[in-house]
Amino acid sequence: MMGQKQHVVLLIFSAFLLFQTSNAHNITRLLAKHPSLSTFNHYLTLTHLAPEINRRTTITVLALDNAAMSSLLDKNPSIYTIKNILSLHVLLDYFGAKKLHQIRNGTALAATMFQATGVAPGVSGFVNITDFKGGKVGFGAEDNGGSLNSFFVKSVEELPYNISVIQISKALPSVVAEAPTPGPSELNITGIMSAHGCKVFADTLLANPEAMGTYEDNVNGGLTVFCPMDDPFKAFLPKYKNLTASKKASFLEFFGVPVYQSLSMLKSNNGLMNTLATDGASKFDFTVQNEGEEVTLKTRVNTVKITGTLIDEQPVAIYTIDKVLLPKELFKAALSPAPAPAPEEAADSPKGSKSKTKSKSKTKSKAAPTPDSDSPAESPDDDPADQVADDDNAAMCFGAERLAVVGLSFLLVFFLL
Repeated sequence: MMGQKQHVVLLIFSAFLLFQTSNAHNITRLLAKHPSLSTFNHYLTLTHLAPEINRRTTITVLALDNAAMSSLLDKNPSIYTIKNILSLHVLLDYFGAKKLHQIRNGTALAATMFQATGVAPGVSGFVNITDFKGGKVGFGAEDNGGSLNSFFVKSVEELPYNISVIQISKALPSVVAEAPTPGPSELNITGIMSAHGCKVFADTLLANPEAMGTYEDNVNGGLTVFCPMDDPFKAFLPKYKNLTASKKASFLEFFGVPVYQSLSMLKSNNGLMNTLATDGASKFDFTVQNEGEEVTLKTRVNTVKITGTLIDEQPVAIYTIDKVLLPKELFKAALSPAPAPAPEEAADSPKGSKSKTKSKSKTKSKAAPTPDSDSPAESPDDDPADQVADDDNAAMCFGAERLAVVGLSFLLVFFLL
């Protein structure tokens, strides 16, 4: 009897391990087994689309063979235009060979990774899939006048309902995806911010050559910016003007991260994040936390929420935030006093507690200021709830699905015993 129970426990544990690994896939390894798709595989890596594909589940890659890629490259598109074109070939849904021939009503419209970037206007980031009579399946970009001039060739790799790699006959033509795309060094990041509700922050950044130079130096290598909207930053300006020159530069650099972080990356990663202002002991970091579709940034002073995406094209991403995020190196948490207890309850009132955070940070060549007596003591935000630090929440958390599997496993073992 005991041996039978151990066997059941082993089966449960094996199932849990299978669940842990079932969502993992690596597009470059899958394609490496097919030499005829080597050029396509190379450009997925070169454009940094491969990591994005690997982070997603329920996805379909419309692969192009070397001949089809050669026709595409003959037009001499920039690497950034190639990225847009190839991202149109990544569907955000699972289509195995069997499903392609079982499409309801014979046609389906699938969103793509190009659509998810926010760059594609209207329906230009969607792909039409039509199952013709005789087993022929056609594909076409929705902004191509309804023309379906690329066809299903074969199924390359399938991990059911996780990732499907399908070869199609030629690249999907799209005027929007094929349009010339400026390189990151040509991007006017302050212009993008100014045009989308972050003009006060952008103007302040432009007025500070030291901070602006730091942003420009990081554009090509990877840059993520979290810009406060106009109203909260305008209300904060009086406190900003009280900072010393060096602290103004560090404060503005605090809103930039020296690596590219797509929104999907931010939604899947919790933890500390260094900034352009990080320099040894002067950490100038914050904690990224996510719950469902909501992503928040948190310091020991306050918490802000990401409210929109201005641009999300590697190597640059710019997001809007609803309030001004305050670094603990320059500001102190303005804790609101607790209400006085009634006389008969005073003896039983609980004492407040403080939390401490230990973190590691990357080094940066320029020195950043340390907090001192002339640092502003209060935050511009009026919401006391945002002023309380709770660094315990920075711990990495398991996904709900995995916790459910663990819980069910232990419950089953309990009943068997």
